[in-house]
Amino acid sequence: MIGMDVPVPERACTDSNCPFHAGLPIRGKIFEGTVTGTRAKKTITIQHESPVYISKFKRYARSKSTIHAHAPECLDIEEGDRVLAAECRPLAKSVSFVVVEVRR
Repeated sequence: MIGMDVPVPERACTDSNCPFHAGLPIRGKIFEGTVTGTRAKKTITIQHESPVYISKFKRYARSKSTIHAHAPECLDIEEGDRVLAAECRPLAKSVSFVVVEVRR
């Protein structure tokens, strides 16, 4: 177990940065977003939408942020999927999150 209530993938992998099979520790932020890019090797881009309150107009506006996350080999991830990402130690210059669940 990785410390979260998510299903463990049935397929085994040899990825050294997999939280299920290699023991990569996860901590900190957890969020859900939509996969917008899978072109990089073992890395995906996730777009996260959240409402932001603007006090001048007393309304909410939509805010989008894009982050990079590591995609373990044991998960089948495609563009358009909803995924759950958790924070981990820095894996690359811009990658500090790892995908732990795919919610289609």
